[in-house]
Amino acid sequence: MNNYRKFMLLWAGELVSSIGGGLTSFGLGIYIFQKTGNASGMAFMTLLAFLPGLLLKVPAGVLADRYDRRLLMMIGDGCAGLGVLYILICMMNGGARIWQIYIGVIISSVFSSLLEPAFTATITDLLTKEQYSKANGLVSMAGSSRFLFSPMLAGLLLTFTDIKTILIIDICTFFLTIISAAVVRKNIITKQAAERKMFLQSMKEGWEVIAARKGLFLLILVTSAVTMFMGVFQVLGEPFVLSFAKSGTLGIVESVSACGMLVMGIVLGVRGIKRNFVKMLGIGLFISGVGMTFFSVTKNVCIICIFGFIFFAALPVANNSLDYLARINIPEEFQGRAWGFIGFISQLGYIIAYGLSGIMADAVGSVTGGGVGRGASITISASGIGLMLIAVVIVRIRKLYVLEKNDVNRI
Repeated sequence: MNNYRKFMLLWAGELVSSIGGGLTSFGLGIYIFQKTGNASGMAFMTLLAFLPGLLLKVPAGVLADRYDRRLLMMIGDGCAGLGVLYILICMMNGGARIWQIYIGVIISSVFSSLLEPAFTATITDLLTKEQYSKANGLVSMAGSSRFLFSPMLAGLLLTFTDIKTILIIDICTFFLTIISAAVVRKNIITKQAAERKMFLQSMKEGWEVIAARKGLFLLILVTSAVTMFMGVFQVLGEPFVLSFAKSGTLGIVESVSACGMLVMGIVLGVRGIKRNFVKMLGIGLFISGVGMTFFSVTKNVCIICIFGFIFFAALPVANNSLDYLARINIPEEFQGRAWGFIGFISQLGYIIAYGLSGIMADAVGSVTGGGVGRGASITISASGIGLMLIAVVIVRIRKLYVLEKNDVNRI
């Protein structure tokens, strides 16, 4: 089995895992919204699902450089299923309370934190520089599956069954991802560090790699602002649609919108991006901002789907460019711990979005008298404008263009 086939096997496992996770996320979001009737409850669940993973990204990155990355992926995926199993048990005992769902979400997030740095670093282990862009396109496409397939499938399932069936399906997907990682692990030679250093020293080295590259550090800081605006859309898109439509319609909206990411993911998987990565990053973010801004200006489902499609279609372009610029500027032996720091810093914006967007939407809705739907609409549009402004700033930062000329792993 050649290295690209090994990557494809891992990618297939992550695709299945993403679909299963999307089912659970959609189903639990609907469950909480129906129980609470506000955006804050859904936003808080999203925050709890995200925060443990963010806080553990850096130590997880160090582990990815010290131990077998494929084994870490197996442990992370397998143990993350325990949180879903806990929620299922609570559901089967008469219905889970909100705080029980929160506990299960936290458990899953803690173990899932092992997965991302190990998977990202494994891509560097397996592939050549020329294959990075195509691989990133496929990874983006796998990530889009939780928005493309999961909402429509979950909405369909919820019309004739309940949340428990969705949780069972998600638990089954964990077995498939563990098997794919195990097969790849059996057929790959694990690189061992020549010197086993202290854990904190390893973390420090990962930080120093990023801090020494001023353009890279600046790019990561800017990305943190980007994730803040995107996080608002991620949290409030569902309550906005649910304010005037049923869960089945929401599933259709999310799936049709995510087709944009699928289409662009396929294009990038075949062609990739060859040059002008900073400009392509700015273009991708600007177009995503346009999609966000106009997504929530109407209750017309067709128009919502069009701008949702635009938003998701531009995301892989931005993600692909960002990933490439970071990857070629990080030495191979520091990939795990460096990506841990990159993930931590760049995603700090999500904490602000998840913590405040639901509260802001409820507050704006109360002031305007339009309820949660109107509050979510205004907040999403304002965030889209902010994302467009960030995109304009990015293409004007000269230090970022230096990153395109570097390749620290060139032989």
